[in-house]
Amino acid sequence: MAQEAGRGEVEFAHVTKAYGPSLAVDAIDLKIPASTYCCLLGPSGCGKTTSLRMLAGHEAVTSGDILLDDANVTLLPPARRGTAMMFQSYALFPHLTVAENVAFALKMKGVPKVQRLLKAKDMLEIVDLGRFAERRPSQLSGGQQQRVALARALITSPSVLLLDEPLSALDPFLRLKVRGELKRLQKSLGISFVHVTHSQDEALALSDLVVLMNGGRIVQKGTAEDLFSRPRTAFVARFIGAHNVIDLGDRAIAVRTDQTRLIAGHSDDSNTREATVKTVEYAGTGFSIQLVDDRGSDLTALVPEQDFRGAPISEGERVRATWAPQAAHVLEGGAR
Repeated sequence: MAQEAGRGEVEFAHVTKAYGPSLAVDAIDLKIPASTYCCLLGPSGCGKTTSLRMLAGHEAVTSGDILLDDANVTLLPPARRGTAMMFQSYALFPHLTVAENVAFALKMKGVPKVQRLLKAKDMLEIVDLGRFAERRPSQLSGGQQQRVALARALITSPSVLLLDEPLSALDPFLRLKVRGELKRLQKSLGISFVHVTHSQDEALALSDLVVLMNGGRIVQKGTAEDLFSRPRTAFVARFIGAHNVIDLGDRAIAVRTDQTRLIAGHSDDSNTREATVKTVEYAGTGFSIQLVDDRGSDLTALVPEQDFRGAPISEGERVRATWAPQAAHVLEGGAR
């Protein structure tokens, strides 16, 4: 079911948000193509939620412009932007039925009751909750409540759906299930989703475009494969995870942990580091070995079960970590 709303192309043009002398968002430039699933990713306080709220119109822009489908919406109120926001708490009305919750935005616009409830039931069918239209939110599971909130946000036919940590309240199993439903729904509707998360796995699984932020700035943007396989800086490599950042003196490199191996015996290879085992954790198909090398850098090696040398590696043991030259990705700005 494709929406008839705008294309959902978003642009931040040198957008800044200041709270007194503090910059929450520092002159960011970002283009999100139409029909894109974009995740704003980063640690707490990086500016991702503030950016989302400025796009929604819930925070005023200090300077710069926000455009939606080539229209400048910087000064427009939320209801006139063509966006819809799904909040982390879901904020469902407990005294209303599921259908009435979904239809609430249309009620505020003066749409007649019969018409708005019919549209609400259509939206509930899209999120596979049609049979629960007459229930109260308290009679639904957390995942079902999440889908009610999603249907409520979509009923106004937005060009862009904004999602603020939408999966954080769900248990791990349900989070995986709903994650798949979000991606399926975005593709079927053909609109842009802009999704704030601090979860690397969530961003990598969902995104057509990942925007990694830190200190109010965009540090890298691109596909999930771009950020995972070709991190630009040590911060990106460490935040995305699954990378060792290794200082070689004249340069720093990122090496994926699954391409870091332990070897026995002496080696003069420059791609080998002497290290001490800190911890050993079982990781399902093998073992995650946490190390500290002789320069004080933390490393991780993922060792398949069949390569575990027949006997457990113990804390404090001296080992050698190695990687193939082609596994190393040179980083900008060193190891800091």
